[in-house]
Amino acid sequence: MANVSASMVKDLRDKTGAGMMDCKAALAETNGDMEAAVDWLRKKGLAKAAKKAGRVAAEGLIGLALDRHAGALVEVNSETDFVARNDQFKTFVTEAARLGLKAEGDLEKLLAKKTSSGATVDETIKSLVAKIGENMSVRRVTAMTVSPGVVASYVHNASSPELGKIGVLVALKSVAPEDKLLALGKQLAMHISFAAPLALKPEHLPADVVARERAIYADQARQSGKPENVIEKMIEGRMRKFYQETVLLAQTYMGPGNDGETTIAKMLEKASKDLGAPVEIEAFVRYQVGEGIEKTDGDFADEVKAMAGH
Repeated sequence: MANVSASMVKDLRDKTGAGMMDCKAALAETNGDMEAAVDWLRKKGLAKAAKKAGRVAAEGLIGLALDRHAGALVEVNSETDFVARNDQFKTFVTEAARLGLKAEGDLEKLLAKKTSSGATVDETIKSLVAKIGENMSVRRVTAMTVSPGVVASYVHNASSPELGKIGVLVALKSVAPEDKLLALGKQLAMHISFAAPLALKPEHLPADVVARERAIYADQARQSGKPENVIEKMIEGRMRKFYQETVLLAQTYMGPGNDGETTIAKMLEKASKDLGAPVEIEAFVRYQVGEGIEKTDGDFADEVKAMAGH
């Protein structure tokens, strides 16, 4: 059986909201497998659904570059937040985002692009690593274009208009006035930053994610001892709720001026009437620094001793 540490119990508790002893039992039952422990707790009715797997543990910044009909996001990671606040690091992330737009969201092309210094992006970050003495990497980049329409954006926890801890792009396809579309897009991007949808429509959700949820709900429903036809209705009801929580068009709008009832789909219907032209979300992307990356746990005092040669 895996050794269940206090930090593992804390991480599982933070992720699920379950009690400490329940989290410890779940980890013991699943041999320390965090995702399996989440499922174990959910099957027992002791945890809420986790929208995204993985702990947010890495530092760095999300960089944003925008052109009215196009936009790009780039994530550049560092080991510490101290480095993420370094002006050289910020300047690099800003330039990497602008080059990400030219590279059309292709990471390999971005790393090969020349920066203003004449060095490539890859060479520049290696130079920063040598200079600052901390590991850094350009982790990912995404770009999107739309025509006709606009690409709107939002940066949360922004250290500047183009840099922050969460970045969102939304492509709105429409022939409506661009200034009105940009205002709507900003509202939608803010909602996405808070609500963290997994997909635009139910059919866009990964099949394994849907299968996993359905299996958990089926297990929960069968514990009720009710007839199979009732169980099937219970499963479908819980899946509808899952879609309302994770699918953008089905989510209730959470941005500025929300009424707590209007869904994103209804919001778009109203915007289409008000602007006199159909408005569709063609695509969206949300980046959060470090999502899906796990840091190895370590004791700071032990690290200091190791660095001192003890």
